[in-house]
Amino acid sequence: MINLGIIGTNWITHQFVEAALDTGKYQLAAVYSRRLETAQEFGGRYGDVEYAVDLPTFFDIAHLDTIYIASPNSLHFEQTKMAILAGKNVIVEKPAFSTPKEMDEIIKLANEKRVFFFEAARNIHEKAFKTVADFLPLKDRILGADFSFAKYSSRYDLVLDGEEPNIFSPHFSGGALVDLGVYPIYAALAWFGMPKESHYFGNLISTGVDGLGIGVLRYDNFDVSIRTGKINDSYQKAEIYLDNGTLEMNAINSIDEAVFHDRNHKNREKLTVQQLENPMVEEAEIFAQVLLNPEDRDLGLLYEEWVELARNVNQVLYDMRKSAGIVFDADEK
Repeated sequence: MINLGIIGTNWITHQFVEAALDTGKYQLAAVYSRRLETAQEFGGRYGDVEYAVDLPTFFDIAHLDTIYIASPNSLHFEQTKMAILAGKNVIVEKPAFSTPKEMDEIIKLANEKRVFFFEAARNIHEKAFKTVADFLPLKDRILGADFSFAKYSSRYDLVLDGEEPNIFSPHFSGGALVDLGVYPIYAALAWFGMPKESHYFGNLISTGVDGLGIGVLRYDNFDVSIRTGKINDSYQKAEIYLDNGTLEMNAINSIDEAVFHDRNHKNREKLTVQQLENPMVEEAEIFAQVLLNPEDRDLGLLYEEWVELARNVNQVLYDMRKSAGIVFDADEK
């Protein structure tokens, strides 16, 4: 059984804890918050849970072996580093870190301390995502792709009122690209590999981060366009263009419908995909398999692929952000 501790008491943390418990391989052991009342309010529904209001006390809980971090983006690095130094495995909500320097340091430290680091990029661990991966042909038959994920955030209303919520703040490494754009970028790199070039044209808002934007990933023989936003809504489907037709998906972040329009045979082939009620169950399950079987060679190789993919996604996000002139406080560290 994996003894799970959590940092960050928002809705996504509840969703992950419920997914983890659904696998039957985790138990919630501890909750951290700066306010005891907040920690107790979060953990009260899960039974016998320990609480901590300072991180040294939290990481010192002996039976706690794995930490899930869903705090503001800019806090991920220091909290992950503290957890690893305390000998804990870490699952960090995307985007894990602000810069390649932070990512490299964490990967190196996790290897040295012989613990696991996972970036919780949910979409790539879903069975539907793997179904699409198995369907795709070799890259020389791919002509391009168009991925979009934009959803209006109610916190933008605060920006319009002159405030600066964390998710729209450069001090907390926020903005549309790193929050929602990470999903299509993860998909592109998982399916097609590392691009040769990456560019991003962001619509910057008053806080200095991007509210929405358009990106391009350039490969040897095709391009992938990325559209993302947190001040608008998008209803576009995701498409991958092949030399013999088009693969259409209802979304890139959670695929529950995928159809191949075969140009040559003039028919439609529906892929067998479905979305679970809690979309985080599949990532919680596969993370648990790795955590509970640290000597399994095949799982070890899969883990190494995830780490390298996380490193590459982080680099692409950084390059795209820089190309748009978006500067985080973390860039100066």
